[in-house]
Amino acid sequence: MRESVQAEVMMNFLVSDELSFRIPVELRYETSDPFAVRLTFHLPGDAPVTWAFGRELLIDGVGRPCGDGDVRVSPADPDMLGEVLIRLQVGRDQALFRSGAAPLVAFLDRTDKLVPLGQEGALADFDAHLEEALDRILAEEQSAG
Repeated sequence: MRESVQAEVMMNFLVSDELSFRIPVELRYETSDPFAVRLTFHLPGDAPVTWAFGRELLIDGVGRPCGDGDVRVSPADPDMLGEVLIRLQVGRDQALFRSGAAPLVAFLDRTDKLVPLGQEGALADFDAHLEEALDRILAEEQSAG
């Protein structure tokens, strides 16, 4: 059984120190990929862009700077946990987004209720075994019919 958690959050896309604008961002978590969260950014005039990265990175990044690759998440102000910065980078190009921490925490809480943190591996193995079993059953039915 595949289940998901979705939320829409308004984030600020920080173009420069002087320019930013609010955009809707869809957050999605699926049991079929229990280690990842997906953020789909709806930028004006462009096709939506989806980034997938570790759920644990987003969880940890709400409270402290995390990530050393293409995705970095950190509190906007280390002394206050009210806002979160999400930096996405491809080569030299990067995009910076600011979000309230509360909607991210609410979304992450819902993902934890669906798949508790640390239980992802058991779910991933179950899904893989289920797909293998269904493929065998379908193959047997097709060869018998």
